[in-house]
Amino acid sequence: MSKSAFKKTGFRKSVQSLIKQVQEIYLADDIPWVVGYSGGKDSTAALQLVWMALADLPKKKRHKIVHVITNDTLVENPIVALWVNRSLKQIETAAEAQSLPVKPHKLEPVINDTFWVKMLGWGYPAPRPKFRWCTSRLKIDPTSRFIQRVVSTNGEAIVVLGTRKAESSARAHVMEKHAQKSTRTHLSEHTSLTNAWIYPPIGDWSNDDVWTFLMQIDNPWGYDNKDLLTMYQGATEGGECPLVIDTNTQSCGNSRFGCWTCTLVDKDRSMEAMILNDEEKEWMLPLLELRNAMDFRTMGERGDRNVRDFRRMHGKVQIFNGEPIPGPYIQSFRENLLRLLLQAQQWIRANGPEEVRSIDLITLAELRKIREIWVTEKHEIEDSLPHIYEEVTGESFPDAKRFDLAGLGYEEMQLLKECCGDDEIHYQMVRELLHTEKEFSLMTKRTGLFKKLEKAIERSFFEDLEDAKQYALEKKKSTDDIQSIVQAASS
Repeated sequence: MSKSAFKKTGFRKSVQSLIKQVQEIYLADDIPWVVGYSGGKDSTAALQLVWMALADLPKKKRHKIVHVITNDTLVENPIVALWVNRSLKQIETAAEAQSLPVKPHKLEPVINDTFWVKMLGWGYPAPRPKFRWCTSRLKIDPTSRFIQRVVSTNGEAIVVLGTRKAESSARAHVMEKHAQKSTRTHLSEHTSLTNAWIYPPIGDWSNDDVWTFLMQIDNPWGYDNKDLLTMYQGATEGGECPLVIDTNTQSCGNSRFGCWTCTLVDKDRSMEAMILNDEEKEWMLPLLELRNAMDFRTMGERGDRNVRDFRRMHGKVQIFNGEPIPGPYIQSFRENLLRLLLQAQQWIRANGPEEVRSIDLITLAELRKIREIWVTEKHEIEDSLPHIYEEVTGESFPDAKRFDLAGLGYEEMQLLKECCGDDEIHYQMVRELLHTEKEFSLMTKRTGLFKKLEKAIERSFFEDLEDAKQYALEKKKSTDDIQSIVQAASS
């Protein structure tokens, strides 16, 4: 168990000393602050310290803005998302009432980087430890863009984080390493953003210190920290937290809130615990079931290979250890995932509590982008998304006739598919050739048409997976032989 930061001087004196430190750093210059706020216990404690420090200063000394930023990945645990959204509104109202220069911001990924656009649109496989494509796009990039804007406007920025050394040995090592390199007291340089400084006010606190602080001192923007404790308790197996009395006691610190779609871990234990601990949260069961359906660990011995194309995103077949490297999800799997997602959304809206009756598990903007990718980039001119949407929701999809496919649509493609029988690759090639010709027919100059037609044929001239595998192996052998000859000639 980590040692308490309050043990030496006592709780009250330790907190007052830290508030004074926050004030000194705040008053030292005109550099604006950016406070990272997730709604969890650590970021709440860090923001609460900053808030208390500002409130203790005379109004004339509150000379620079404090931006409070929250990352909405659009796939956050709905309970946490509701908590954070209400909290941000409360922060804005309370800051104005208390004349504090605190401004909340909710950040989102750009439309082409959202979880569902990447997975359902482009066919990215569910995240896994060796392919964590989600972290940078959903979390790091939106935050970095905001901080860069602050830096470009003001020259520098101080980023306040609720990171703690006690979270893990790796986190402690990183924090200590950067602290040693720092040229400013209590601040360290951001690892990737120029002219951005990191300030972790609760860096030396233990998990118990955080809860002691939150339970002993009222939340200054009017939220109830006891409700936060209840949320953590509900997400902890057995509901035990946070009165830790020995190293064997379960702590609320083990409750990790995050994206409900996350497949980086084998199980979403926090959501499972929420459902088990509170029957009123059973409305989240469809989310848990969908998350498990996306997890490659649940798909048998071959994982998700059976639902992924044997060609990479660019259409090439690449071999590793004698087998094709799997590419994006195939069309039928993406369509089925979308159907399951919309069904879960409909069910929650109909059966969930009042606060989730208008929940968007996927936004209309994402659906439009996915449809655009399917039709214009993947040449899936069946344009099946509006049909799936209407099938599940009973409502017409907005802009249903957006694409002018000149008679090539859902019904026509179903007929073509029947003609091709079980030859899916042949069907895909003919479909792409038809769509490519249609695209170029609308252009004044048709330069590049033959090149695109040639690429479409190259992507689909295989008979099946085995044929593609043999072709790739022969091509690799030929390349290796040429390299061997060149090396022998030059030696």
